[in-house]
Amino acid sequence: MKGIADTGFLVAFASKGDRHHNWAMGVAGQVTEPLLTCESVLSEVAFHLGSSSYVLSLMADQMIRLAFEVNRHVDALRDLAERYTDRNPDFADICLIRMSEVFPRHSVITTDEADFRVYRRNKRDAIPLLCPPRS
Repeated sequence: MKGIADTGFLVAFASKGDRHHNWAMGVAGQVTEPLLTCESVLSEVAFHLGSSSYVLSLMADQMIRLAFEVNRHVDALRDLAERYTDRNPDFADICLIRMSEVFPRHSVITTDEADFRVYRRNKRDAIPLLCPPRS
């Protein structure tokens, strides 16, 4: 599976008490290559879990790998931040939107379906998503 990992997915994977934990475990079982992500997502995950060590273990175990350098995408990120200013996106979200443009064959794996159903890559294209089933 080719995917881009968002914060909610990684937190759910790590947290047995998370309501999306079983879904995240099932998704992780389908992973055949490292999921792509960005530093902003890793910072959020470390904050939510209170563990930088856990984030580093995901990288060491090759479940995830960094595949985004902000310096190369500043103008595009600025455009995305301005386009979605009404939704007040966090920095990780705009990085993931941009990653979806750069890696078009990868789905964004997220628990944040409400925002990612609104966001568009390349200004008009829906972002392919992998989300928990709706209750």
